[in-house]
Amino acid sequence: MIRKTLTASIALALVTTASHAWSDARTLKFHSGLAESRPEAEYLERFADLVEEYSNGQLMVDVYHAGSLGLKEADMLRIMQRGMVDMALLYGEYYNRDAPEMASVYAQGAITEAEQHLDILPTLRDLYREGYAEWNIHTVGGVVAPVFDVGLHCNEPVNTLEGLRDKKVRVWSGHLVDTFERLGISAQVIPQNDMYLALQTGVVDCAYYLSTVAKTVSLQEVTDYEAYLHPWAASPWMFGVSDRTWNSLDEQQQQALARAGEEIWQATREVAVDPQREASAREEREAMGITVLPAFSDEDVQTFVDAAWAAWHDMASEAGDEGLRYYETVTNKLQQP
Repeated sequence: MIRKTLTASIALALVTTASHAWSDARTLKFHSGLAESRPEAEYLERFADLVEEYSNGQLMVDVYHAGSLGLKEADMLRIMQRGMVDMALLYGEYYNRDAPEMASVYAQGAITEAEQHLDILPTLRDLYREGYAEWNIHTVGGVVAPVFDVGLHCNEPVNTLEGLRDKKVRVWSGHLVDTFERLGISAQVIPQNDMYLALQTGVVDCAYYLSTVAKTVSLQEVTDYEAYLHPWAASPWMFGVSDRTWNSLDEQQQQALARAGEEIWQATREVAVDPQREASAREEREAMGITVLPAFSDEDVQTFVDAAWAAWHDMASEAGDEGLRYYETVTNKLQQP
């Protein structure tokens, strides 16, 4: 009788312990504005798998791709500050309204060699960590974007700044409009989804775009020539956790998030610079009928960089003291031998 009672007590204790452990398990909602078809999305799912593994099933991350939670990118700092969502994929250039200094951390023309991007990453990460902390957001790694080639895609052969001076150029940011205007070149911001039609109808003559992925927007159908200008200065995507959520997690759960985030950061950093990827993509575009012209000259590249840095400085100045501090921190680091 005593043995039966003891056995029943142990069984009840095990059930109670299991139930308690199950009740302590958490699922975090993770907002991402990127389409699930984007390469970065695979890393978000991998991050979620690692969190579950490293927490022994005590913490899960449910990724909502393509803004499916109904949240707007421009509002994410306010949303995270209030703890209205647990996690988000954060991209500093989106927050010009609420934190213009965050949009001034990095800019096109910042680098002329892909390897420079790897050298500046720790500085960028520190500045973003600091900036997001002001909005009650804890960062746990993220995705280092690949350093793609950036080139000019035109209907006519153009591979000099002089040749662009009678062209209308599509760009993706106000900073780039300012940069090209300083060079005497007409440029306008046209969203990616409208770029094809703008080229087809002659609204613009050339597109300043990521050559490596040009085929994904069918540029080979509306342009015949391309010329390399510089590597993409791609701000990293950071994994943000609202402080409200972070402080509600136990130590094991926090460690699982941090470990998984760091693993994704390191994995994406290792493949960010890949000359073979760029060469293969170039060959593929040539096979599609694109004529790849000689790259812009070193002199033209330096002229573009000087204009880009001047426009970057103005953008940072408009963001206030913090914007200037971020600009000076990054540019000073880039200029170190």
